[in-house]
Amino acid sequence: MDLRLSGKVALVGGASRGIGRAVAAGLAAEGCRVAICARDQQTLDAAAAELHAASGVDILAVRCDMSVAPDIEALVREAVARFGRVDIVVNNAGGPPPGAFDAHDDATWQKALDQNFYSVVRTVRAALPYLSAAAGGRIINITSVAVKEPIPGLILSNAARLGVVGFAKTLSRELGPDSITVNNVCPGLTLTDRMRELYGGRAQATGRSLEDVLADEAARIPLGRLAEAEDVAALVVFLASEQARHITGTTIQVDGGSTSAAM
Repeated sequence: MDLRLSGKVALVGGASRGIGRAVAAGLAAEGCRVAICARDQQTLDAAAAELHAASGVDILAVRCDMSVAPDIEALVREAVARFGRVDIVVNNAGGPPPGAFDAHDDATWQKALDQNFYSVVRTVRAALPYLSAAAGGRIINITSVAVKEPIPGLILSNAARLGVVGFAKTLSRELGPDSITVNNVCPGLTLTDRMRELYGGRAQATGRSLEDVLADEAARIPLGRLAEAEDVAALVVFLASEQARHITGTTIQVDGGSTSAAM
């Protein structure tokens, strides 16, 4: 299937590793020029070199902390200066720390909101003039299955990411007349560094190996395995394509069937 993405320009957050990198690789493989960002310049530059070598397309690496508004503005400026346009925005940032309600003060809450809610608002605000100029712009937010079924011990993520869903649904209706689609992709248990960190703590607390804990989690998934970053990226790439032009305002999980919520 020709997804008709060749020559388009995408911004992908948190793209030096994990799901963000897999998304950037998937878009680049379809011929998209991609601006990738992350906080560590060295890791980011290495990712950009590898993505360019694999796809042959132009990859721009911009250091950006998604919780910092001026960084986001600079990211969009540099992408437009390099490529002249923006067609696709993939909002993706690492999750906030785990913990119950009484473990977090106002500063921690603000940081979580800056990273996982306001980063989406600010990136859309900065990129929207260019998306409006593009025929069929795309906004895709990477959230979590927590927006379908809140996860115990992740109150910061549960709250901030649900805010993104409300924002995206409203925005999809506002931007529909401009043929800009807005969708959310919700990874389930996906083999990323963050997942290993979260479940590593659980393994240590219970005196078990990480491998055993992950095997237990995989056994609870109807498809019988944890997701790979590429499984999530495949949906993102499709939603960015011309074939997905009539899909907007949706929140779709990639979880192997593990979420019990009906919608």
